[in-house]
Amino acid sequence: MPSVVGLLEQRELVARRRVDELREEADRVQAELALAERDWKEWAIACSRVSEVLDPVEETEQGRTAPRVGGRAGQASSAAGAAKPRSQVPVWREGLDRSVLSVDYQRILEALGDRHRLHQGPLTCQELAMMFGLDAVPAKVEALRSKAKRLVARGWLAERQPGRFTLAPGPAGPGGGS
Repeated sequence: MPSVVGLLEQRELVARRRVDELREEADRVQAELALAERDWKEWAIACSRVSEVLDPVEETEQGRTAPRVGGRAGQASSAAGAAKPRSQVPVWREGLDRSVLSVDYQRILEALGDRHRLHQGPLTCQELAMMFGLDAVPAKVEALRSKAKRLVARGWLAERQPGRFTLAPGPAGPGGGS
């Protein structure tokens, strides 16, 4: 008959092997995640660079370049108020599509729009960070909070409870901003 200590040691060995297997799997997943994130960031940079290259410019009188809008520098375009990447968030109005926002803002709206369609409640910025695969560290969460607050101030999002964000009635409605 085996001893109790021998049985305990066998079970400990099985548990330790399982922990080692899971650690190896976690390391593999972490490495794969790092590669996927790097690939994603490279594509985002490529999109940004292509947008910069394709955005026509013309020389001004002082020798600096100015973006060409509607064929002449400084002329208002038909999409007045449309934001370009790294620019300000326009105030939401009927018929304004979310494509006028930079990619980061679009991702926030898309995530909250999915929750709205599934009749799920609002999200915190920490939950958004985790959904986006970001570390839920204060710097990342605060960056998302800043963007979410800006979207609230411009009428794209609503914050009915402090720190919990959802689509505002206009963008959530039929044909509104999507």
